[in-house]
Amino acid sequence: MQPTVLFSPDEVCTLAVGGGTVLIDVRDPKDFAEGHIPGAVNMPDIFTYLAETTADGLKTLQETFSHLFADYGLDGKKTAIVYEDALHTRYGASCRGYWILRYLGYPNVGILDGGLSAWRQNGGVMTTDILSPETVDFPLAVNSALMATRDEVRAALGSTDVKLLDNRDKVEWLGESSSPYGADFAPRKGRIPGAVWIEWYDFMTISEGHAEFQTPEAIRALAATRGLMPNDDIIIYCFKGARAANTYVALASAGFSRLRLYMGSWNEWSRDLALPIEDGLPKAAAPWCG
Repeated sequence: MQPTVLFSPDEVCTLAVGGGTVLIDVRDPKDFAEGHIPGAVNMPDIFTYLAETTADGLKTLQETFSHLFADYGLDGKKTAIVYEDALHTRYGASCRGYWILRYLGYPNVGILDGGLSAWRQNGGVMTTDILSPETVDFPLAVNSALMATRDEVRAALGSTDVKLLDNRDKVEWLGESSSPYGADFAPRKGRIPGAVWIEWYDFMTISEGHAEFQTPEAIRALAATRGLMPNDDIIIYCFKGARAANTYVALASAGFSRLRLYMGSWNEWSRDLALPIEDGLPKAAAPWCG
């Protein structure tokens, strides 16, 4: 039986009784200070961190976040619940926080389904009180099976056994922009050769500022249009691993069991000029829907 990933506002309230939960708000400090869920701590690094997947880069990633989570009281016994404004805001940062915790081997972690949008719709209260948690020992137990490194992605090029999924915005996929932070933020525009594309928004239903994942059946049907099946070995990438984490959660909820996230994503790939890219209109090996 798969552990629960998405927790409703009522379920979060129940978990929070007795202090056995750490709520992690990934928003900017200014937004956090203006109001957040009672008992939450603020960790914008989950949204802003740019990872590298070299050996040194992975070591830095592991050390950075294990220390941050230790400072916020994640001792392995408490349940971590990550949230953002809504599932489609901040490029899926709540899912990125969930994925980072799973990669670091944290045993109990979930996402507030619908984020603050759902919390407010459910009548949830907000506060401006700031907590000062006690630092603990974080139980680091890296699960490398969830991570695809730059070298592993390069080795997968042309493979019939590993499939690459690009879930960036359309302008990035078409090579018109290098990132969500500006057209020329990264040195090159384009995509990893051979990748298929599904824009990350398409895995969700979005209405009036609220988002929820589509049904497992709809997610499987969408993935199948790009030749992606639940038993396939799939590596997902975006610009920095946030949207990819959102898609990771969507696909996992639909029964996809062999998923890896390329945390370095386009930010890392595009900066290594020795790595190949494809630009312009997609080639036949990379089907898309316009």
